[in-house]
Amino acid sequence: MIDHPVALDPARIRPDFPALAMQVHGHPLAYLDNAATTQKPNQVLEVVDDYYRHSNANVHRAIYELGTRATEAYEGARQKAADFIGADSRSIIFTRGTTEAINLVAYAWGRKELHPGDEVLLTEIEHHSNLVPWQLAVKDTGATLRHIPLGADQSLDLTNLDDLLSSRTRLVALGHQSNALGNVNPVAQIIRRAREVGALVLLDGAQAAPHFPIDVSALDCDFYALSGHKMLGPTGVGLLYGRRDLLESMDPFMGGGEMISSVTLDSAEWNEVPWKFEAGTPNIAQAIGLGAAVDYLTALGMDRVRQTIDDLSAYAAEVLGALPGVTLYGDAATRSGALSFNMEGVHPHDMAQFLDGVGIAVRAGHHCAQPLMERLGVSATTRASFQIYNTREEIDRLGVAVREAAAFMLGV
Repeated sequence: MIDHPVALDPARIRPDFPALAMQVHGHPLAYLDNAATTQKPNQVLEVVDDYYRHSNANVHRAIYELGTRATEAYEGARQKAADFIGADSRSIIFTRGTTEAINLVAYAWGRKELHPGDEVLLTEIEHHSNLVPWQLAVKDTGATLRHIPLGADQSLDLTNLDDLLSSRTRLVALGHQSNALGNVNPVAQIIRRAREVGALVLLDGAQAAPHFPIDVSALDCDFYALSGHKMLGPTGVGLLYGRRDLLESMDPFMGGGEMISSVTLDSAEWNEVPWKFEAGTPNIAQAIGLGAAVDYLTALGMDRVRQTIDDLSAYAAEVLGALPGVTLYGDAATRSGALSFNMEGVHPHDMAQFLDGVGIAVRAGHHCAQPLMERLGVSATTRASFQIYNTREEIDRLGVAVREAAAFMLGV
């Protein structure tokens, strides 16, 4: 018998999150939009506040006490982030989030390494952040995009993967977990095949990192991107993990202060990795806050975080799937963290507005995945997404409110 981790008790966690005590339109807030951004615990809020109150100085440059404190906290956060995903701290670049991290690779690696005849393999379900940067890169370099399709069961169809991967494939870039469907993609299988043809692999971990343990060494990926605000941390900060040899070979993404070792009027020499890619004053407070979020999740245990979110997701699928007229999207075998659905006859925006009226926050729209929506044959979906502080009672409220929305709008 396999021992499963014990799920976390939200009653012990919720007091750490001040936003969850809010009333919205006279109802307790049920925050179910965690795939877009998560709420922040006091432990993160206090660390960010403490930096501005007691350590506010620029990093790396000042030879005085406040500067030393700021630098130690900032670089300490880098080490925490590295430990969180099983990496060397020198391979961790702080960015503004997953979007900037992927753009960094598309510009600093893609513009240099892609040429006419080369191919970049994506999937049909990518977030625009892992689609548009590659569209721009191949337009500039003459390379070509290919896409792994979505199968009938709404998982990735790997039937023709051998045809999609070839010696022309320079990079495979895909989401570790889908923001729109909640699918956990079979990245181990795809990485193994990519290696056989000599392709690099970039994983968009924006949804995966908040939900389950990540080990980039075990994954054997070349790049991994994530966003702090989706894992209980501040907005405006994220990271890119890159293999050190690749980062060393790449040109800087942006020029300015800090990313240089020396400058003349006509040329410059670059700083060491990772600082070569961190031009200007970084998001110091936000990076320190991300370190605090990592501490918080690590203390809870990511195996227990995964079990908690899996349980909530399965329960939500059970509750919503039992409602007449509701269509659920995603691969039921791997779907977790996010549950997209539609009620027949009710536009997702109308559904979200109705739910907001009873204090339930969900997302409605194309979820920055318009090609996926076209593939599904819909313009949009309603999405409920979960974190460790959500409860079954909130999901029960969601089920009741979805039924009430249909009764109100459809007269049934």
